Amino acid sequence: MAEIPFLLLAGLFLCSFFIVSFTSQKLRLPSVLIYIILGTLTALFFAKSETIHIVGEIGIVLLFFILGMEFPLSRMVSISKKIWPAGLLDVFLNLGIAMAIALLFGLDPMSAMIIGSVAYATSSSISAKMLEEQKRLAHPETEFILALLIFEDLVAPVLVSFIAGAQTGEEMSIGFVLVLFLKIILLMTGAILLGLYGFKRLNAFISRHIRRDFMPLMATGIALAYAGVAISMGLSEILGAFLAGVMLSETGKSSEVEHIILPIRDITLPFFFFWFGTTISLGEGISYIPMLIVLVLWAIAGKILTGIVGGHLFGLSKKISFRAGFSLVQRGEFSAIIASLAVAQLRIFSGIYIVATAFIGVYLFQKAPKTANWYQDKWVNKIKKPLKIRDV
Repeated sequence: MAEIPFLLLAGLFLCSFFIVSFTSQKLRLPSVLIYIILGTLTALFFAKSETIHIVGEIGIVLLFFILGMEFPLSRMVSISKKIWPAGLLDVFLNLGIAMAIALLFGLDPMSAMIIGSVAYATSSSISAKMLEEQKRLAHPETEFILALLIFEDLVAPVLVSFIAGAQTGEEMSIGFVLVLFLKIILLMTGAILLGLYGFKRLNAFISRHIRRDFMPLMATGIALAYAGVAISMGLSEILGAFLAGVMLSETGKSSEVEHIILPIRDITLPFFFFWFGTTISLGEGISYIPMLIVLVLWAIAGKILTGIVGGHLFGLSKKISFRAGFSLVQRGEFSAIIASLAVAQLRIFSGIYIVATAFIGVYLFQKAPKTANWYQDKWVNKIKKPLKIRDV
C-alpha cells in the first residue's frame, strides 16, 4: 500500500468508518464489532501498519482519559475500598478456572497459563464504548464495571510480564513482582499528587479559556503524556490515561474538557478497533475445538457470576448486579496482547476465542437491561409478593 498517498489513504479510512458508523446506527448494531470485522477481513493488507496502530492507540488513550474525568479522587478512593473482593473473585473464576480447563484438556502449564490469561480480562475498550453507545454511563452498575476493569488493568501487566519473562527464560522472582506493583503505586501516587496540588488550582484558568483553540492541545497533551509515563514504566497506557483523566477531574471542569476532546476521540478511536481486527488471523485453521467450546461457555458463565456475586459484594442490588454480570462477557485488547505471546497454534485459537466472546458479549450487553428486568419480574418480585401479603 506504499504507493497510495498517505492523505488519500487516511481519507478513505475515515470515509469507510463514516459509512460503517452510519450503517450500524441505522441497523442498531454496535459499530465496535463492525470495525473489528472490517479489520479482520482486510488483515492481509493492513496487519503490519504501524500508523494505524499509533492512531488507534491515541483513540483508546482519549477514551479512557474521558472516562477518568468521571471519577474524581474522592470517588476513586471510595470505589477502591469496595472493589477488591469482586476483583479477587474475578481472578479465581475467569483466570483460575479457565487455566484449570486448559490443563484438563492436556495443555502444559505454560500454555494453560496463557489461555487462562487470555480468558481473564473483560475488554476495557469495548465495554467503555458500549456503555457510551447504550447511554448507560450514568447507571449504577457502571461504577462497578469500571472499577472491575481498572482492577483487571492492574492485574494484566503482571500476567504479561510473567508470561514474557517465562518465555525468555527470566526468573520471575517475588522481587520482580514487587517492583511491578511498586511502579503501579508510584503511577497512582503521582496522579493523586498532581490532581490535588496541581490541577485543582486550574479551575479558574480552564473556566476563562475553555473556548480557546489551545485548550484541546493542553488536555490531549496531558492524556498522552501520562499514558506515555505508564508505558515507560512498563505499565498499561490505558491505566495512565485513566489516571490522567482522574487528575484533570480535580479542576471541577470535567464536562467542559470532555466536550473539546470528544471530536478528536471520535476520529481516532475507530482505528483502534480496526487495528485489533487486523491482529486476528483466521486463515490457518482452528485447533482444540472442544476446548474452545467449553472455554467460550465458561467465558459467559464466569463473567456473569462475577457480575452477580461481585456486584452484590460491591453493594449493588440483585437486579443491578444481574445487569452488570451480563455486561462483562466481551474480551478484547488485553486478551489480544497476551495471545500475541503464544505459539502460532494457540494464537489462532485465542483469536477465535476473542472474536466469539466479543460478539456474544456485545449481544448480551445490549440485552442486559431487558434480561435484568425479566429477572426482577420473574424471580425477585414473585418472592416479595407473598411476603407483602403476610405483612398486610
